Amino acid sequence: MGRRCVVVTVAAAVLLTAACTGTAPEAAPPAGTSTAPAPSAGSPTPAPRATPTPTPAPTPEPTPDTWPGLEVEVLADDLELPWDVDQLASGELLVTEKDRHRILLVDGDDRRVVAEGPEDVWSSGETGLMSIAVDPRDDDRFLTCSGYSDGSTTDVRVVEWTLAEDRRSAEEGEALITGIGSTTGRHGGCRIVVDDRTLWVGTGDAAVGTNPRDLTSLNGKVLRADARTGEPLPDNPFADAEDEDQRLVYSYGHRNVQGLALRGDTLFSAEHGPDVDDEVNVVTAGGDYGWHPVPPGGGEGYDESVPMTDQDLDGKQVEAVWSSGDPTLATSGLAVVEGAEWGRYAGGLAVATLKAQQMVFLPVDEDGEVGEARVPEELTGYGRLRSVRQAQDGSLLVTTSNGSGDQLLRVTPEG
Repeated sequence: MGRRCVVVTVAAAVLLTAACTGTAPEAAPPAGTSTAPAPSAGSPTPAPRATPTPTPAPTPEPTPDTWPGLEVEVLADDLELPWDVDQLASGELLVTEKDRHRILLVDGDDRRVVAEGPEDVWSSGETGLMSIAVDPRDDDRFLTCSGYSDGSTTDVRVVEWTLAEDRRSAEEGEALITGIGSTTGRHGGCRIVVDDRTLWVGTGDAAVGTNPRDLTSLNGKVLRADARTGEPLPDNPFADAEDEDQRLVYSYGHRNVQGLALRGDTLFSAEHGPDVDDEVNVVTAGGDYGWHPVPPGGGEGYDESVPMTDQDLDGKQVEAVWSSGDPTLATSGLAVVEGAEWGRYAGGLAVATLKAQQMVFLPVDEDGEVGEARVPEELTGYGRLRSVRQAQDGSLLVTTSNGSGDQLLRVTPEG
């Protein structure tokens, strides 16, 4: 599938998007500027007329052909680096805080800490207490992905938790997947998604050049495992490999996976590029996504001048379905937007961005082709956006990542 590249430009309060190979659309007039023609010289000035009180027009219901306006509500504030959010079947929300190492339960106006400061959770650089996913088969069970250190071992791992019946505490259980390498925390992100019995894990390459295409490393990969045990699934592409870690590998050649989302049976990923080409990919079994930052001639360095998807490597590399081009936006969380109330947003992807501080919506057709990006103004002004997930009622849950005074937002379409 060919690369599609969209450049997103922000000019005053007007946000424009244009395909890399296309011509930028005309800018809208400044807010408050009239587009009506001015009276000609010498024309009499019309007498002022009384202005009738307008009757508010009803907000039209979104249709498949419209982009509805968006409404943003703050569900919780005064958070510190909330990394991820997921919803229990009973409706409450679980939120992780990266550096405080806290898991919060948000239930309307009630907010309580259900787990705080596990001694072995380790934060450094991009790593800390990160992604969270509720087990869809067991509302008392959820998984987290976090940095870990006990003084002798340092890695990133997936851990299971049990929520108390009174929803006031959570008990840490076994680590399902360990050994996702990390030393400084750089490129140590970790995103998890649980779909029925399947656990998907997106990992960073730990800034080690050989990791992404080393099938015995869990870094720079999308992993696929049994959601109850963490064991590799028998139909994984390398399920018969001698190396135990390789059996978990579903795709490889990734730089730093920050977002995962399922649309039916199709798994999308979002990942950071170096200084160009953040990517959204369709993840395929055994796919090589072409990141290989090994210096010319080999060695232990980390050469970020190489292409994000290097087609000069051996074998076949999978091209991204969307790329930011130059510069990067620092793509992070990713969600599929579903529901007729979302109009033209429905069926597409919502991509949170950190550096660009905006939500990028990507239309996706039935064949998986990605259309022109849309950046709604309603979701600018909140700073860095880390995670986005669709709630049971169809709204989007969004976390900010500014370091202090962070928020959990609820986004709904107007109408």
